[in-house]
Amino acid sequence: MSTDWQLLLEQVENKLGQSGNDSRRLFHGRGRYYEGLEQVCVDSFAPALLVTFFEEYEGETELCEKLWQMAEPRGYQGVAAQRRYLPGAPLQWHCGEAVIEPVARRGDLKFPLTFDRQNVGFFLDIEPGRVWLEAQVRARAGQVPVKMLNLFAFTCAFSAVARSVGDIDVVNVDVNRGVLNRGRENHEINALSLKGVQFLQFDALRQFKRFDRRGPFELGIIDPPTRQKGRFDVGQNYEKLLRQLPACLADEADLLMVINSPRHSEAHFRELILAADCGYDVVARLAQNLDFPDRDPDAALKMLHVKYRRQR
Repeated sequence: MSTDWQLLLEQVENKLGQSGNDSRRLFHGRGRYYEGLEQVCVDSFAPALLVTFFEEYEGETELCEKLWQMAEPRGYQGVAAQRRYLPGAPLQWHCGEAVIEPVARRGDLKFPLTFDRQNVGFFLDIEPGRVWLEAQVRARAGQVPVKMLNLFAFTCAFSAVARSVGDIDVVNVDVNRGVLNRGRENHEINALSLKGVQFLQFDALRQFKRFDRRGPFELGIIDPPTRQKGRFDVGQNYEKLLRQLPACLADEADLLMVINSPRHSEAHFRELILAADCGYDVVARLAQNLDFPDRDPDAALKMLHVKYRRQR
């Protein structure tokens, strides 16, 4: 029996009708709001539509064809499906033509993507964090120098966003040289000056003393992977990292601390932060991206604005 896609198609059609050029999630099954559709998501990276299946469904090709009927009249070039339930998460273009160089768009910024990898290179759910960062950078306009630490930088989207709104120094740290190289390219493709921007290949936890003296930092993004085999586990390592962090912070700093583990509640995350150093104060949890509704807020992405004040 083929899957009933009606709720999904209605959501996608509604959002396609109101979407501009910015990339966004059109259907978020993973929030468990839609019974039977919990393992499928649809993202718009115009002119590409990307469908992600986390489990096998009856009628996957049928869904792609129906989405194409909606997308083609709106100028989309093709519909691709990524099947996470298969080894290597293979990608297949089902309808239209393959988009050879897909990009995520955010206002005037664009970020090249790699659809043939499990993580395409740009996380849509953390958009409220990027908006928060823009406000923090603008609030510091005219203050010289302002330094930002971007830990677990991945493809450095936070750095590019910060540089697009203000002339601040940024230190991007990630253990993977490949994603840092893509981060550099993300700055270059958007004509953002690299003066004052560093891309450092370090283990954020184990090689902390290799970059801590490049501060002090007035801004910080701490957005680790839930689990990076052999390197980082939020349940085991996050508090240790937060205990080290004040050594490289300014006497006052604003931090975005993120955890994307459904097994760690907001209350637990707050307790972990406050236990790490008496200088931390949790200001607020950022609102969820409206495109990512979740039946359980504690299972969703948790983004906390944390103020640090050095205790004397």
